[in-house]
Amino acid sequence: MASRLFFELAYLFGFKPWDSGVPPPELVELVEGPAPLPPGRALDLGCGTGTNCAYLLSHGWEVTGVDFVPRAINTARRKAPGARLLVGDVTRLGEIGVDGPVDLLLDLGCFHSLPDERRDAYVAEAARVARPEAILLLFAFGEKGPGTPVASEAEIRERFKGRFEVVEVRPGMAFRKQTWYRLRRLDRSAPG
Repeated sequence: MASRLFFELAYLFGFKPWDSGVPPPELVELVEGPAPLPPGRALDLGCGTGTNCAYLLSHGWEVTGVDFVPRAINTARRKAPGARLLVGDVTRLGEIGVDGPVDLLLDLGCFHSLPDERRDAYVAEAARVARPEAILLLFAFGEKGPGTPVASEAEIRERFKGRFEVVEVRPGMAFRKQTWYRLRRLDRSAPG
């Protein structure tokens, strides 16, 4: 898979423009803002070097991070000791022992990097581990660039419908229509 090779080489050579080393303000707002989420279990999908895992740990969360690049996970283990950090496929969480219930799922560009044919499996796995009412904070590019991934708002609404409800769409930087989505896991036991 071309994207896997890209990420492995990016971590090998230190080219990680997505890894700012600080948690995004959208996550900080959820954890520390005016209506903060109470600490619980968090799952960082495509956790990279563990910046957000370390941040969540420092705020009392029990954290699991998953990434398919071993070099990234090795760095994350140094950065976020105390987190459960696993090398694996986010579309096959059960195969690496990731179960729920999870209160917060974080995706900082993982979903939009997946091949189209793996995206429904991602949604199914996220839904499987998320407790009812869990929050999924997802960042995606909404506009394609040369050889770069994209996930439009329409696609996110369609793929997640019936399992998650989109409760907020927040524009990020204009470059490639960066967008933050806050989704809430639907209660599977609720009637209708």
